[in-house]
Amino acid sequence: MFYQTNGSLFLAGTVPAWVFAVVLVVAILVVGAAGFFVGRFLYKKMFDKKVGDVEQTIKIMREEAENECRALKKEAILEAKEQDLKLRNEFERESKEKRAELARSEQRLMQKEDSLDKKEDSLLKRSEQLEQQQKNLSRQENEIKKLQEKVNHQHDLMIQELEKVAQLTREEAKKLLTENILDEARHDAAVQVRNIEQEAKDEADAEAKKIISLAIQRCASDHASEITVSVVPLPNDDMKARIIGREGRNIRALENATGIELIIDDTPEVVILSGFDPVRREVARLALEKLIGDGRIHPARIEETVEKVRKELDQQIKENGEAAMFEVGIFGLHPELIKLLGRLKYRTSYGQNVYKHSIEVAQLAGMMAAELGLDVNLAKRAGLLHDIGKAVDHEQEGTHIQIGADIAKKYKENANIVNAIMAHHGDVEPKTVEAVLVQAADAISGARPGARRETSTNYVKRLEQLEQIASSFKGVDKSYAIQAGREVRVIVKPEQIDDAQTLFLAKDIAKKIEQELEYPGQIKVNVIREYRSVEYAK
Repeated sequence: MFYQTNGSLFLAGTVPAWVFAVVLVVAILVVGAAGFFVGRFLYKKMFDKKVGDVEQTIKIMREEAENECRALKKEAILEAKEQDLKLRNEFERESKEKRAELARSEQRLMQKEDSLDKKEDSLLKRSEQLEQQQKNLSRQENEIKKLQEKVNHQHDLMIQELEKVAQLTREEAKKLLTENILDEARHDAAVQVRNIEQEAKDEADAEAKKIISLAIQRCASDHASEITVSVVPLPNDDMKARIIGREGRNIRALENATGIELIIDDTPEVVILSGFDPVRREVARLALEKLIGDGRIHPARIEETVEKVRKELDQQIKENGEAAMFEVGIFGLHPELIKLLGRLKYRTSYGQNVYKHSIEVAQLAGMMAAELGLDVNLAKRAGLLHDIGKAVDHEQEGTHIQIGADIAKKYKENANIVNAIMAHHGDVEPKTVEAVLVQAADAISGARPGARRETSTNYVKRLEQLEQIASSFKGVDKSYAIQAGREVRVIVKPEQIDDAQTLFLAKDIAKKIEQELEYPGQIKVNVIREYRSVEYAK
């Protein structure tokens, strides 16, 4: 029971209430402090445990990391050793290749030195020959001067004699004497010119024959006449019906897709492809062979096969051009020129494959240029491109010469290359010796036996025209075309043509042949003067 005295509250029979409150507060504080220390102790113990666990984990991770590092180190060492071994092997291989290349270079240099020595000897011989020719010319000049002095002396004597005994005026005597002297001088000069020209011609012919024969011997190529139709063999005659198809739909689809005419006749197990474009004809041939091998022949399959073959042939054409370029040893051609070169493989001229002909002309021109010490690369390049116009001459207007020159200009070829292309048939004058060599190489390649063919009608017509040209000159008795038209033999009337005039007659006939007749290679004009005296013993 509580009671109050002077404003204070007491618990009856016990301590005052405020004491009890203080004790209660102190007890609460003591209990809180004890709980705090106990909680702190437990927290510290838990923290220490966690720290120990973390340290143990870190230790385990460190050991694993060290083990992994050691493994990586070993792997890196093994890789480094393998790389070192690989680099050593590669270095040894490159060293061997370089040593081999150096050996080949040394061998080429030795060959070039031998070639230079031979050329030096040849130049020395030519120099000696030129000196001898100069001496001969000087001697002949002195002879001509002596002859002129003799003529002058005879002229003076004749004037004096005419003045004494002739019933002519001085002017008439001068005129008559002048005519006689001029005739005699012309005759003597013609004889001297013929001798000099014959001597120079013999030496030049011998040297030219030597160079050309060396070039021909070193260039061996096959020649096969080709035609403008392709023949596709069939496994059996039943395949013809499948190619024709129901109501002719297959053959029409193939002709429309390729632009080539298919000729299916009574010839057993054969289909003939006819068309003027050799590339389209080749596309049709390859497509038909694929269709026959596959067995599925219908319009959709035909169009698909033709398109596929066309793409394959475009790639093949490019590869053909690159092969020609590498075979000749020419580099740096424009990609379009390479494609046009490849198209020449499907082009023929007088039965001769223009692709092989171009390669042969390039090789021949390069060999002759090497023998003469000229620009071999220029001669080969001009020879390879001289007939490039024939790749598209059936698609464009103009001659293959003009088309080829325009193509070369378009793709930035050298001006000398363009001139060689335009001059290889004599349409323009050649500006370089290499252009002349291309002319000669083209004639050699096209004129050798078996390289080209022409119809018998054109052949006979050309020989008849050759004989007519030779017989049209005054003083010609008979003319014969021999050696397949490569020589014309002219027999003159001896009472009308003397020995000196035969020289000029041969030149005139050759000039007229060049102007009026088209022919491969060259034609030899052989003028023969023969005087016969016949008498009968009775």
